Amino acid sequence: MRLSHGLVLASFLAAASSASASILDFTASSAHRQGTVRFEVDSMDASKLIVTLTNSAMTDVMVPVDVMTGVFWDVSGPSLVLTSVSAILNADSAVHFAPAPAGGVVGGEWGYGGSLAGGGPANTDYGISSSGLGLFGGPTFPGPDLDPPSALDGLNYGLTSAGDNMGTGNAQVTGGRPLIKSSVVFTFMGLPAGFNPAASINNIQFQYGTDLSEPHFPTPGAAGLLGIAGLFIGRRRR
Repeated sequence: MRLSHGLVLASFLAAASSASASILDFTASSAHRQGTVRFEVDSMDASKLIVTLTNSAMTDVMVPVDVMTGVFWDVSGPSLVLTSVSAILNADSAVHFAPAPAGGVVGGEWGYGGSLAGGGPANTDYGISSSGLGLFGGPTFPGPDLDPPSALDGLNYGLTSAGDNMGTGNAQVTGGRPLIKSSVVFTFMGLPAGFNPAASINNIQFQYGTDLSEPHFPTPGAAGLLGIAGLFIGRRRR
């Protein structure tokens, strides 16, 4: 299904996957860019939220504005007060143009904001980012600063695409900055009892580049269409 402004719905799945865990999977595309995020209540500890962010595009990254640097969202109902626990490379991901981090820990290069007061893309209140974007003063996850000067700064440790040829593109994406290909898993603590991401998380926005004026999507109007379309794509069966 193709939507306006070049936005393509890849998938939208929102469901309780079991009696003990709730999952929201969201994927959206704009032109050659594609992002995927999973919000999941930890099946072993319902106070923990696990967020898996992936630059899932299969196209080559040629310039900095093709590097994913964050994800933003809103929450229906009471505000969440979350504590950053960890940020670790996903199992099939790696750091390029810098040494491999011990234990896959990249927390010193990422920050979380839970009180952005509508300052994120599309007036979002919550976000995770590897770049300051004028919103994040520094990292909030445990881990060393892997690439001085102090994070959060510039394109460093943003997510290049799953299909990126690391040897092509301009200097910033071929060795000028350390980059992650292509996914990071973030863990938070502080979820209220019974929290269901599929029912509560909305207005998800993928951010690219190092400035809020650079690409982010879906647009607010298209996001509404995505949510409606998702109802027809299907719900994960128990």
